[in-house]
Amino acid sequence: MEDILRPIYQERASQSDTLGILKIEKKHKIATLTDTFDVILLMVVKEQGNPVFIKHYQYEGKKAALHIVEERQLQEWLLLGSNRKIVEWLYEGKILFDRNEYMEKLRTELQDFPFYGRKIKIGLEFAKLIRRYLDGKDFFENGHYLDAYNHIVHSLHHLGRLAIIEDGFHPELTVWNQVKQIEPEIFKLYEELVKSEESIEKRLELLFLASEFLIYSRSSVGAAHLLEVLENHPQWSIEEISSHPEIVHYGVDLGIFLEYLIEKDFIETVDVETKGQGIYHRCYQVKQKKN
Repeated sequence: MEDILRPIYQERASQSDTLGILKIEKKHKIATLTDTFDVILLMVVKEQGNPVFIKHYQYEGKKAALHIVEERQLQEWLLLGSNRKIVEWLYEGKILFDRNEYMEKLRTELQDFPFYGRKIKIGLEFAKLIRRYLDGKDFFENGHYLDAYNHIVHSLHHLGRLAIIEDGFHPELTVWNQVKQIEPEIFKLYEELVKSEESIEKRLELLFLASEFLIYSRSSVGAAHLLEVLENHPQWSIEEISSHPEIVHYGVDLGIFLEYLIEKDFIETVDVETKGQGIYHRCYQVKQKKN
């Protein structure tokens, strides 16, 4: 197989821009790991016209895909967790080419999971959790139980991923297997939600009661990255916060996350005068804890 595929990547391996090449083969139990392709070739390059370039091939009744990914895009995926397969590709793939041990160093970094990168990922995951949880609670209170169920399943998923990251691991595709080992309490909540024979309304009611404390107890850890950034200045406008290079990744979840942190006394608002009488700019600052 490798001999057949070699011409696809061999020429690119000789180019100075190519940092590393991996081969990932389909696992029959988790065929979606490779998008049902028999082989994925993952090539990381320094720069190219598009962040991601993909080609598909067929050979001997099989199919292969070549993914050429710009290094900056790869780092963004790893930071944001927005491409969950990429971590497993990096772990599981066979190294075909490795310039200056780039791939080996990347794998070591993934295994070490530097604390700073972990703190950002925890913040992003917690913001998503708050969004899903509060949206679900709002649907529940208005009697939209199926919509509430959908959101609370997602919020539990984020809570599980958060627990995994806190424990120093990257969430895998089979995230609930990890959660079962690392945080059985969250796994039990998930099982009760999806397996209980109670009415959907009763299941949701019990789950909201049980998960409220689990979420609140993680607020200090979940907010640590955002608060650390905000402590660099006495007060911020929403424009300044949302455009900060580290906070921009929070995206649409930022607004509701700030409101949650205000409600829980981590952040407070400051009124700043405008030219209009009786109207103020709403600014934000980290609330100083009383001794």
